[in-house]
Amino acid sequence: MEEMNSQHPGLTGLRNLGNTCYMNAILQCLCSVPPLVEYFLSGKHKAALHKENGESVTAFGWLMSDMWLGEFDCVSPEVFHSVLGKRYPTFSKRTQQDAQEFLICVLNELHEGLKKSSKRRCVTDAKASRGSVSETSIITQLFEGQLSYDIMCLECKTTIDRPERFTVLSLPIPSTSACSLQDCLKCFFQQDILTWNNQIQCSWCGTKQDAAVKATITKAPQIIIFHLKRFEWQGKHKRKLSTDICYPLSNLDLSPYSSPLFCKDAEYSLCAVVNHSGFLDDGHYTAFCKHSVTKNWYSFDDAQITKIPNASVQSDTAYLLFYTCQGLLCTH
Repeated sequence: MEEMNSQHPGLTGLRNLGNTCYMNAILQCLCSVPPLVEYFLSGKHKAALHKENGESVTAFGWLMSDMWLGEFDCVSPEVFHSVLGKRYPTFSKRTQQDAQEFLICVLNELHEGLKKSSKRRCVTDAKASRGSVSETSIITQLFEGQLSYDIMCLECKTTIDRPERFTVLSLPIPSTSACSLQDCLKCFFQQDILTWNNQIQCSWCGTKQDAAVKATITKAPQIIIFHLKRFEWQGKHKRKLSTDICYPLSNLDLSPYSSPLFCKDAEYSLCAVVNHSGFLDDGHYTAFCKHSVTKNWYSFDDAQITKIPNASVQSDTAYLLFYTCQGLLCTH
């Protein structure tokens, strides 16, 4: 592994403000997504900005510029941290937080500050259609996908489709020793039976019934983010799963879980990883990011940046995986 001494665009460390490694890891990953980098560096965000929700977007844009256009080995994300902390007080504390929760808040803030509305007519099921307001932004264009849950009453076999949008897919880990990302995906997309307290109210039967439910991807996002559910509750206590999960660096095929009617070219390449080492209360976050220009992988540990070989990207501490549609040619 080679530590970086000379400055390259997009290779800028982030100062730790006191237990803010979770923030630094997420920011490095987002600032390595090529279409998001292009959007902010080109200044397109300024034209789309909402004044009432624009503070976070502006601070993120400044940070992106510092990391890609500045001549710094390391910058401080203090302004962005302060602005986001006003909206989400949990993150204003100098205490360790969950990187996945922070990611969702950042994506939500950027979307709120950049969204534009347009009316569209959408059909929710075979019997009803309604008008809705669609809010789109660079965030929804890049990160938002859609699942369809097919729910079948096991008594009368009536099936309904329930669509659900997502920006992060939280995947269960089916083994405590070792498994693959495909194992996690199969576990997430397998058919489940809803019974006892989880029964559905069947509109045809008029009563609560057992049901079978199965999810399918009906819109594959350009950037798909997987959250590996390493933290789970056992009674009143939370524990961390240290399962070694094998994931591909390229040619991740999502077609087995996608509707062929809506999703084509569902093959993805890894572009960033958030790692969590240690335990729940005293853990540490780092990021692996693929540089869009050099095509090399780098490890980002707060202010320290290290070039790493492809083989080192496979990590047993992976917590979040960012995959980009190969060639960004996903069609929906």
